[in-house]
Amino acid sequence: MLKPDNTLAPQEVTQAGRPAKGIVVRSSWARHLLTFLMVMGPGLIVMEADNDAGAVSTYVQAGAQYGTHLLWLLLFLLPCTYFVQEMVVRLGIATGKGHAAMIYQRFGKWWGLFSFLDLQLLNLLTLVTEFAAIALASEGLGLRPAVGVVAAAAGMVAIVVTGSYRRWERVVIVLCLLDLYWVFMAARLAPAWSKIARDTLIPSLPVGGLTQNYVFLVIAIVGTTIAPWQLFFQQSCIADKRLRFADLGWSQLDTLLGACYTIVVAGCMMLLGNYARAHGIRFEDPAQMANALWGLQGNAVRLGILLLMVNAALLGTTAISLSSAWAYGEVKGVGHSLELRVRDAPVFYAVYLASVAVASGVVLIPRAPLQFIILSVQVLAGIMLPSAIIFLQLLLNDRDLLGERFVNKPWNNVVNWTMIITLFALSLVLAVQVLAPGWFAGLGR
Repeated sequence: MLKPDNTLAPQEVTQAGRPAKGIVVRSSWARHLLTFLMVMGPGLIVMEADNDAGAVSTYVQAGAQYGTHLLWLLLFLLPCTYFVQEMVVRLGIATGKGHAAMIYQRFGKWWGLFSFLDLQLLNLLTLVTEFAAIALASEGLGLRPAVGVVAAAAGMVAIVVTGSYRRWERVVIVLCLLDLYWVFMAARLAPAWSKIARDTLIPSLPVGGLTQNYVFLVIAIVGTTIAPWQLFFQQSCIADKRLRFADLGWSQLDTLLGACYTIVVAGCMMLLGNYARAHGIRFEDPAQMANALWGLQGNAVRLGILLLMVNAALLGTTAISLSSAWAYGEVKGVGHSLELRVRDAPVFYAVYLASVAVASGVVLIPRAPLQFIILSVQVLAGIMLPSAIIFLQLLLNDRDLLGERFVNKPWNNVVNWTMIITLFALSLVLAVQVLAPGWFAGLGR
């Protein structure tokens, strides 16, 4: 059953059920702007948080190895990211429930458990990559990795235990906007804009052709641009924020702007990797690249890259940990809202704390292969993504659940099944690459 329509703006009613104090706005454009600012948040956060530590490593390495030849892939992924998350928006607003709860409700215990365990495993591995990046960046900044990792973990816990969704959201939006510095650095270091435009609009292969490493990076980019945790996170975020039917259009706009912003930032990361490639700089991780660029571009670029690595990891950590905590709370039927205090939702906060603690602890293991873990997790996400999108696609075609207004239109299904088939094909290519690596090497000759 759909919840009753409600045209009030979000947060006009307090948690206690009393009308909240508001501002009288007579201008229509100002009213629309304020409504959008009230609704804005889940779309921007879910998109930009996916430009996390693994994304920084993946995009920078793509630029360092293949220059601007993979920019076209980001343009292809822009509508993919939006259409997937737009379905999440409709499902979240129509049902008022999180993604894990809906899978259990519509597909039963076993499929729900399969989806839930997949999410928890991938989230834990992805969180390891976030703290791995913090360790690498801390070392680049001259700090002991353990100090940086522990400080980041403490900060991630501090911003969610305040008992206020709004307070958490404001902090995270500020972190998202800090990524504008990637755009500033790319504008300063980018090659000719004509080359960027050509490689963005026209797909092309690098000089070596279709090689094993090229295919690996393509799948890694897909895995880091659209991740399974995003489906769970945004839907739970919408439910926690209590967005209503009247907020659908604004929430779709929030998601679209977030997708565009994220793809632009990702492209800028590639351009920095391309700059290092053009100047013969070799590196194993972005922190090494940052220190190598010091002599060419000064401390502003070096510190910018290192601090933005930390920022990306913080964004990823809080979003991914929350997706795990929300999903666990939905499945177990216990309190799972950022509006609840720790004593009112101990299990929800305990899952969040455990996710942060375990992942940060793994990173502190001596001589762990951090950069390999970061890239491998992106590929794993690419393999697991198709099954997650199939659940979403089936839910969005359930007329009994959503009604005519929110159910997928025929063109939605054409676009979505095309994406699913493409993602399955990429997963199959990856399997062939792993089992017969010489096959792609032969194509490259």
